[in-house]
Amino acid sequence: RLCLQAVWDFVKAKEALIKSPFFPVVFSFTAYMAFCLPYIALDFLCIRLPTLRKYKIQPQSYPTLGMMVPCIIQSMYHHAVLIFPVTFLHWYWRPMNLPVLAPELPKLLLDVAVCLFLFDFEYFLWHLLHHKVPWLYKTFHKVHHKHVSTFALTTQYSSVWELLSLGFFAAINPVLLRCHPLTEIIFFLVNIWLSVEDHSGYDLPWSTHRLVPFGLYGGAPHHDLHHLKFRSNYAPYFTHWDKLFGTFTES
Repeated sequence: RLCLQAVWDFVKAKEALIKSPFFPVVFSFTAYMAFCLPYIALDFLCIRLPTLRKYKIQPQSYPTLGMMVPCIIQSMYHHAVLIFPVTFLHWYWRPMNLPVLAPELPKLLLDVAVCLFLFDFEYFLWHLLHHKVPWLYKTFHKVHHKHVSTFALTTQYSSVWELLSLGFFAAINPVLLRCHPLTEIIFFLVNIWLSVEDHSGYDLPWSTHRLVPFGLYGGAPHHDLHHLKFRSNYAPYFTHWDKLFGTFTES
């Protein structure tokens, strides 16, 4: 607990900011753009540095500024017009309580892992359903599949229904598990990072799927193939659900 207590004391010192109704939406958008920026830079560098192209999953396709700007504008619009009213209602009905003590490190790591596994399962079922029911796909999910070759900013390029429903899954799991607020913050950061990495379009030497053994984690190659082929690899992170349901395709 001692190693996390200093971190938690630093966070608690910003209590007025954290308890503000504006914090969740600013935190979400800032973290999202911060995680996207390295990949945006890489997209532009790859055009000028051929040695970097070996890391591009689909090297024949690169996003242009004209493709990126609409994604940024849509994300800003969704955060301001849709996500903020929802987080404001949540702030009004469920005020945040900041405990004095930080969580113990094993408890924090376990809770973050369980939240990720739950989100992965919920996303898999939601995703599979929206591909198997034509009306759901055309009405809600087709927007996200506009780009066959993904890039970081396509992570949140989606319909209102998709953004809110997946945001609900991410928000409800820490509540159900009664996670510490610091655990919630770390889970949200990890979840945003992994989502951006999934859509980055790059298979880098330090990518998460290379750090997890036995092919348990699919990562960017796994999800990129879903956008390319449409009919496989529905789970966002791990590979076990696709293998169990027969929807797994080797990337």
